[in-house]
Amino acid sequence: MSQIVFVSMFKGFLATSFLLVFYFTTVTLISGWDFAQSQFFKYWYFIVSLAFGFGIQITFYFYLRDKNRQNLPTKVLATSGTTSAAAMVSCCSHYLVNILPIIGISGFVSLVAQYQPQLFLAGLAFNIIAISFMINRIIKFGRASSENRS
Repeated sequence: MSQIVFVSMFKGFLATSFLLVFYFTTVTLISGWDFAQSQFFKYWYFIVSLAFGFGIQITFYFYLRDKNRQNLPTKVLATSGTTSAAAMVSCCSHYLVNILPIIGISGFVSLVAQYQPQLFLAGLAFNIIAISFMINRIIKFGRASSENRS
């Protein structure tokens, strides 16, 4: 395995870990460790999928960047990462009402809490779109590289 592949995979692993740490830290600060654990066990398949999907995107991004030596658009990663993090934290967003007594925020937070599974699915959809985008880029790069060698 080449060094570029190994380093890219390591960065993807770090991104996955970071997103999980972000989830546990945010939920724990808002509602406590026991609640963070219970929500994780309740929605683990969404949370792990979101974090893993983001890690795959980061792996592909750094692989392409390092292999191609070009700047790639980071908007796809930023959008997908933000959506993943927001979807992961949505499971406890209704508890923000306790610490953010700002007029109008309680209605928004309650609305977000009602659509929690849909937010998880939206986050997964963004992950799939971003991963597909990156795979498409890898395929195009591979074709261009093989044509240049011919």
